[in-house]
Amino acid sequence: MPTFAEKVSRLPRLGVGLSGEFNIAAKGMNVNWVKEDYPDLIHFYEYGGDLERGLDDGVRQWAANGLPTTYHFLDINLEEKIDLDARWIAETKRLAKEINAAWLCGDAGRWHFAQRERGHGVLMPPILCRESAIETAESIAEIEAATGMTVLPENPPAVIYLGDLHILDYFALVADKADCGLLLDCAHLAIFQQTRNLSPLTGLDNFPLDRVVEIHVAGGAFAEVEGYVYIEDNHSPEPLPATWEIVEYVLPRAKNLKAIVFECEHNQPEECLPVFERLNSLFPANLELRAAV
Repeated sequence: MPTFAEKVSRLPRLGVGLSGEFNIAAKGMNVNWVKEDYPDLIHFYEYGGDLERGLDDGVRQWAANGLPTTYHFLDINLEEKIDLDARWIAETKRLAKEINAAWLCGDAGRWHFAQRERGHGVLMPPILCRESAIETAESIAEIEAATGMTVLPENPPAVIYLGDLHILDYFALVADKADCGLLLDCAHLAIFQQTRNLSPLTGLDNFPLDRVVEIHVAGGAFAEVEGYVYIEDNHSPEPLPATWEIVEYVLPRAKNLKAIVFECEHNQPEECLPVFERLNSLFPANLELRAAV
């Protein structure tokens, strides 16, 4: 198996992208229209997919135009090796290859409880313990070996996390055991830090930021239920200050960063332009432009 250094050296620099899911254009952004109207702000499309729904016309058109993609799976529990089966691996690879995805990625949580059922989709975090991290790492290694594609696990959002590890320690262990890269969701990390009453940057000084290949940025909002205050991962047009603090800490230290995704697919493009412009100024798609900044 190739090492992380070998894998990341072969990955393209994608720049700033937009996320989406099956038929999102019917209720949110049409990535092809956004690219046409704002060609310098959107460089790739991260498609969220599952085997039940497959690919939609929007991502097929995007790929047919020769534009870069990544494939974000929404239907596998990396924490449970028993959830991996030959059909899922083969079909996920087929879908990703059909759109010429640069890599696979997805929240390393639980997308379903017990056996998968039609229309049954949830997202729960993993149990933050060493045993879970090792099993997640084994799943990632198995998928990479079977597909020949890089897999980037993402730290998922939650209102409550179980386990004694800090989420950054969990994913550092995953990266070490699987020798893989990581997708750091800065908005999800801000949510976790708030649930533990920690500052936004807690734990990042000892985190292997050289393993971060992709980051996510998204808007959020504070909410309260019966006195319990939490952050909703609502993908609104403006990220919280804590999210920006994490982004600006990570960017100069993530030497293998290839891509940033702004998750804002349910909004109107005009509402999101300031964030896309800011992200492009921080992470130009063109390395020569970056050197000149």
